[in-house]
Amino acid sequence: MPMKLPFFKSKKEEIPIQTEELTNVPEHVAIIMDGNGRWAKQKGLPRIAGHKAGMDVVKDTVETAVKHNIKILTLFAFSTENWKRPKHEVEYLLRLPKEFLHIYLPDLIKNNVRIETIGDFDSLPGYTKEAVQYAKEKTKDNDGLLLNFALNYGSRKEILRAIKSMMEDMDNEEFSLEQVDEKLLSKYLYTHNVSDPDLLIRTSGEQRLSNFLLWQLAYTEFWFTDVLWPDFTEEVFVKALMDYQNRSRRYGGI
Repeated sequence: MPMKLPFFKSKKEEIPIQTEELTNVPEHVAIIMDGNGRWAKQKGLPRIAGHKAGMDVVKDTVETAVKHNIKILTLFAFSTENWKRPKHEVEYLLRLPKEFLHIYLPDLIKNNVRIETIGDFDSLPGYTKEAVQYAKEKTKDNDGLLLNFALNYGSRKEILRAIKSMMEDMDNEEFSLEQVDEKLLSKYLYTHNVSDPDLLIRTSGEQRLSNFLLWQLAYTEFWFTDVLWPDFTEEVFVKALMDYQNRSRRYGGI
């Protein structure tokens, strides 16, 4: 039986919502959802209470992405380093996808959202894989927002896996060493079928990538906020989108 936790209403940051339609919206937004544990500690709650509150924020964030016509939303849900956490916390984190999808899958389907994952999916527990695979199947024909969960994901392992796969194919003479370039390597990454993120958001005040999409974020715009993930609202999300609109992306040019 999942632990019943008290309900706490997240504190909303006082930021006026943009009333006009946003222009120059990023096609692909990636988010490092950080600060669940600190949010819970501030309230004298166990860490898993923060993860539960954070799960509910995912639903609101997806709705905001749909509302503002974002095409791809990649959420860092569970990293390869998260296995180092206490066993009970790891088990709770890996049951959250099942709980989230049980509650919100009908809404995701209604909003034409398609669910995918990146990461070492095969090494996840059966109950996680079953729930996520069911959601993938139920949403595979949707052509709206692509909701991309990074589950058991680590960028260094992704790149190493890609290089090993490339070496095997090169040994099988599928291509030569002279043909190896950035475009070819990208085809071996988990993200081979999506564009690189235009905007990365990290909550909680931390300003590091934590082994997330290291290759893909080469020319991504970064946006950091002190807001803890359970307090991440539409207002905060829109503030990030508005800031993105004022940036000039030159990709190393003038």
